[in-house]
Amino acid sequence: MKATNVIAGLVLLGIASAGGYWLGGQRQATDAAAGAAPAGSASAAAPKARKVLYYRNPMGLPDTSPTPKKDPMGMDYIPVYEGEDEDAGKPGTGNQIRISTEKIQKLGVRVEPASLRALGKTVRAAGRVEPDERRVHVISPKFEGYVERLHVNVTGQSVAKGQPLFEVYSPELVSAQREYAIAAQGVQAMASAATEAQAGMKQLADSSLARLRNWDLSSEQVAALVKTGEARRTVTFRSPVAGIVTEKKAVQGMRFMPGEMLYQVTDLSSVWVIADVFEQDIGLVRNGSQATVQINAYPDKAFRGRITYVYPTMNADTRTVPVRVELANPGHLLKPAMFTQVEVQVGGKTPVIAVPDSAVIDSGTRQIVLVQAGEGRFQPREVKLGARSDNYVEVREGVKEGERVVVAANFLIDAESNLKAAVGGLGGHSGHGSDPNASGAAATQAKGTSAAAVGHQGQGTVDTVDAKAGTVSLNHGPIATLKWPAMTMEFKAANPSLLKDLKPGMAVSFEFVERQPGEWVVTSIVPTGARPAANTAAAAKSHSGH
Repeated sequence: MKATNVIAGLVLLGIASAGGYWLGGQRQATDAAAGAAPAGSASAAAPKARKVLYYRNPMGLPDTSPTPKKDPMGMDYIPVYEGEDEDAGKPGTGNQIRISTEKIQKLGVRVEPASLRALGKTVRAAGRVEPDERRVHVISPKFEGYVERLHVNVTGQSVAKGQPLFEVYSPELVSAQREYAIAAQGVQAMASAATEAQAGMKQLADSSLARLRNWDLSSEQVAALVKTGEARRTVTFRSPVAGIVTEKKAVQGMRFMPGEMLYQVTDLSSVWVIADVFEQDIGLVRNGSQATVQINAYPDKAFRGRITYVYPTMNADTRTVPVRVELANPGHLLKPAMFTQVEVQVGGKTPVIAVPDSAVIDSGTRQIVLVQAGEGRFQPREVKLGARSDNYVEVREGVKEGERVVVAANFLIDAESNLKAAVGGLGGHSGHGSDPNASGAAATQAKGTSAAAVGHQGQGTVDTVDAKAGTVSLNHGPIATLKWPAMTMEFKAANPSLLKDLKPGMAVSFEFVERQPGEWVVTSIVPTGARPAANTAAAAKSHSGH
């Protein structure tokens, strides 16, 4: 009995020891699992712990929301997480455009600061030489007669002032001279007559003499008639000015009527240049402005004149306004009907904030410039423009002095980053293929991607290469970002060096952008399998988060 109790005690002790060991092992396992669970749980929850800062407009508009919502078209706002953008949450960054440094270098983006400068402009216009209308003289007798003799008988002959041009015979003129001679003799015969008779005869003589003067007889001819009292058969007409005979209708022996033009003499020592100034420039031109006239016949000479008149009418066909420039003509180098190029320096002298005109993207209803907000970041701003010079334009609102604006490759940034969606209202690009109204950037955003997409990528084979035209025809597969099916189409090369190693039939991978509606430009093209690592990394980065 005693032995049995001892054996039973030993069995119970063994069972208790085994149970304690098992319970200890279970507690250690539980503790280890409990210790490991937080670490694993934290590791698994790390990707889900990103904090949503705000929700941005899916079309790139500067509109954000702290809670999920839809835009008027029913598209969900896109969440922006903490760490996605170092500038997230800052005011004014909702419509910024982001482009990688690699793309900026590839596209050739160049910036220039807005600065104060005086905007001078050269207004250029085509013109023609014309005689000064005030220096054109016509010789036309005021009586009927016949051309008796020509002293100047060719058009274009130079004449001096007072030089005889032609002689005429007129029965009326001879009769008028005889009337005066008779009246003059009567005055002498009535020297002893009554005062009233003398006055009447003198009045008759004076009237006859006035008639001769009114018929443009020279003072010498009248004096000779008064002195001798003899009527001359012919009368000589002389040139009233020194100039050129620009028109001659007189022929020896011809009969002429009163007022008929027989000669035209023009003084070409000073001429006019009538310049046709375009409508948009006419507001800059003022009377008194100095003008420079160039003529192809004398490329080494510059003629300087002054604007004396801006005509009040416009040519409806050419949309130009005539402007008169007066200038001296030494040596008669300027000949009527010559074509000229006129330049007028206009513009204010007060410095204003100005940017290169290449920095402005004009949609027709608004003007946009891209302001560099940081490395790889650009902000589109609507601006109000003022005066223009040859290469610069005044910015009245929208840009401050010193801010750096994009002056080159604007159109590529437009295509690369969906600028038109970012500024909200410039409209989309026109696509190709199955959806002609879809653009690459708009299609990408519709899938919830970033507004800073970097062009489009594709693969295919080279069909033809035209190095002279700078184009390559590619037989490519489907382009997912544009919803294009497989097709063969022509692309322009952003740089001629992209085409130098391409051969027909070569398999290639390429990137391209839309420079303007319907114009597609290849920015990178390499044989399949030889794509640079940098491009692959950039492409992976651009599609991250899809």
